[in-house]
Amino acid sequence: MTGHSYTPASEEDSVATIHRAFELGIRFFDTAESYGPFANEQLLGRVLQGYPRDEFVIATKFGMRFEDGKAVGMDSRPQYIQQAVEGSLRRLRVECIDLLYQHRVDPAVPIEDVVGAMANLITQGKVKFLGLSEAGGNIIRRAHACHPLSALQSEYSWWERNLEANIIPVLQELGIGLVAFSPLGRGFLTGTVKRAEEYPAEDWRHNDPRFQGQNFDANLQVFAAVRELAESKGATSGQIALAWLLHRELGVVPIPATTKSGHLEDNVAAVTLSLSDSEITQLDSALAPRRIAGQRYPERQMGWIDR
Repeated sequence: MTGHSYTPASEEDSVATIHRAFELGIRFFDTAESYGPFANEQLLGRVLQGYPRDEFVIATKFGMRFEDGKAVGMDSRPQYIQQAVEGSLRRLRVECIDLLYQHRVDPAVPIEDVVGAMANLITQGKVKFLGLSEAGGNIIRRAHACHPLSALQSEYSWWERNLEANIIPVLQELGIGLVAFSPLGRGFLTGTVKRAEEYPAEDWRHNDPRFQGQNFDANLQVFAAVRELAESKGATSGQIALAWLLHRELGVVPIPATTKSGHLEDNVAAVTLSLSDSEITQLDSALAPRRIAGQRYPERQMGWIDR
């Protein structure tokens, strides 16, 4: 997966990262029409043309309304879904999308109508499997009753554990997988971040409440436990964060965004990192939700989450 909302990367680096992913055995690529917008799908489509179609899985998301090159709201009307998917297929240069998500729950459109339109795309042979992103338990149940869902994509890490009380139990009950975005806390869990004001305005973290003021200071203190464990194991903080996710008995698929081959290699190395039960308990205590300062999105974006 390539980055879409942080400091811009060169196309050369992004292309090299995708090729390196293949060399390392990665075959799942996650994108969305809103990344760019449209540019990330175009990039993936161009690079993936060099590989046999049956050797990779492509996931993308629809559901945003755009003005002046920015996402300004949601649009999951059935007629738009068909149009959006046709656009994604062209940009990705494929005949079928493996996994299609609704990017955010649109309160203006009943989820039954949304899933009905998505399921129709399966009938047309343009989509294989369906998913939702950032949906709440009630919406997940209603959607799954219309057509089986394969995955929910939501933010999940030490940094953000809002799924544990009410969402993960529903996924386990219904047999739906969890694709965890921002598993490195938008870089905070790598230990290489800066304060919000030090990022350019177009970088997501510039407006991230957890990177601002006293929240940033408090979160740095909490993060010290991760750094200490990483140093004791000869690993990076980011590898510890990913290993924690991979040790969860939830079937989680983390999708850390990166545009650098070196970062990708570090992330992949987390697969071989072992954490003991006591180390996991130590981390769970150190980064308990009550200790994380600040909400995960600015107010406007928080309103786009179905909880």
